[in-house]
Amino acid sequence: MNFKQTAPLALLSAFLMWLAWPPIPYTTPLLLVGLVPLLIALDKLTADKSAVKIGKKVFLTAGLTFLVWNTASIYWVYNAISAVNNPVVAAFVSLIPFGLGALLMTFAFWLYYRLQRVTTKKVAYAGLISFYVAMEYLHQTWDLAFPWMTLGNGLSGMHQLAQWYEYTGVYGGSVWILLSNILAFEAYKSFKSGSIGYAKIRPALIWSLFIILPIAISLTKYNQYKEKVLPINVVTVQPNIDPYKKFGGLSSAEQMQTLIRLSDSVAQPNTEYFIWPETAIPTGVDEDRIRSNADFITAQEFLEKYKNGTLVTGLESVKFYQDKQTLSARKYDNSTYVDVFNAAVQIENSANVQFYHKSKLVPGVEKMPFPAALSVLGPVFEGFGGTVGGYGWQKEPGVFFAYSGTGVAPVICYESIWGEWIARSVKNGAQFIAVITNDGWWGNTSGKDQHLLYAKLRAIETRRYVVRSANTGISCFINQKGDVIKQADWWTRTALKADINLNDELTTYVKTGDIIAKFLCITAFLLALIIPYRKWIKKSA
Repeated sequence: MNFKQTAPLALLSAFLMWLAWPPIPYTTPLLLVGLVPLLIALDKLTADKSAVKIGKKVFLTAGLTFLVWNTASIYWVYNAISAVNNPVVAAFVSLIPFGLGALLMTFAFWLYYRLQRVTTKKVAYAGLISFYVAMEYLHQTWDLAFPWMTLGNGLSGMHQLAQWYEYTGVYGGSVWILLSNILAFEAYKSFKSGSIGYAKIRPALIWSLFIILPIAISLTKYNQYKEKVLPINVVTVQPNIDPYKKFGGLSSAEQMQTLIRLSDSVAQPNTEYFIWPETAIPTGVDEDRIRSNADFITAQEFLEKYKNGTLVTGLESVKFYQDKQTLSARKYDNSTYVDVFNAAVQIENSANVQFYHKSKLVPGVEKMPFPAALSVLGPVFEGFGGTVGGYGWQKEPGVFFAYSGTGVAPVICYESIWGEWIARSVKNGAQFIAVITNDGWWGNTSGKDQHLLYAKLRAIETRRYVVRSANTGISCFINQKGDVIKQADWWTRTALKADINLNDELTTYVKTGDIIAKFLCITAFLLALIIPYRKWIKKSA
């Protein structure tokens, strides 16, 4: 058995996983069997005792599946990368979504093969689940993070099946999908074997039960879930300004007037929140002098019409220091350092101003990976929007509290993929989630749709309304069950309003976070130690 013989099965798995991935509708259940052809291919490779370099063939076969599946699902990233003028930066940035994620997934399957050689089948399967989820968690937590293709995100295509995420988060979904594929593979092998009677159908019955029970629980929760009625009126604005012209086309004043006009078009006297998109205020606002900033003054004058009105908006801000107080601060002049932030600000009918600095930054585009170690390479990453390696960040998620006491979690674009990060804001008092984003970089592709669908999972995990304000993406309201109750069309200048229900109750996931992934990281480490230990025992014998 060689790679050419296993490649068709690897490609079949890639096709099934792509077909099951959002935003393709109604195909989500294919995730539960999509990796079976790959497992069959690996089984054929390891069963051939006369074969040589099996580990290499396993790596190539799994690598083909994950590279094709990842690339086909996130092809739209190229639209943003292609705009980079610096070829070095473009090449580096493209490696993270297209290559690095696939490499980590492949490595998990290679470790599974190595463990399979020295231990029992059940232990090897436990290793596969642990290794894979550990690689997913690594790709969420390190400086090269791009957790877009975490398996559990796939259930966003049919969120009615993921209602139990309020207990487990997306990593519960990853475990379910992996274990389903393993059980389906075992059922396939049983049917292909010479066994008869109950022994032949037992694996299929176990697999069926494993599929049916979580789906039944989820659908029951979905149909029975009732929101506590605690309404506030919220307006979300989609100004539809081309992101490639936003910082050099329209003036800041013109953009502000567009936002105000759209807000006024749907607002009512009791509107409590206005949500404007990422970098809605595009000029570099000095945070220490914001009260004298022309755009801030304009925003406060707008709010005077709404007695209880609060504005949450994106902006690009700066902060000056007399010395280098942060890793991201850069030299401004001989005696001053400056931080630039992709930020959110809450403005009220008072002197109170609250800032939040986007903290989950796009590696290579908004932040240089491992800045303490690689600061010497800073000049290489300059040239993408003037901010590569330059955005500052904060260490803790934020909550904006209005004068009324309402708490909102400000979430900026890419951050909406981090369930635990948002859950921490909710644990700290957020009663709804405001996602401000700018999805127009990717054009009219599935990227904007995936980003919207993933936000449904944040609503389920926290049982909080999600209000999305997208500059050129899809603005919408998502209820606590993950249903989109109102949304704007793509590439349309508009504003929407809705009454949303606040929630103070904390879900199990909000309390525990990604405990499943952390536990599996520990088991992955321990199971990985078996591989060199058994090899050492064999040599010593």
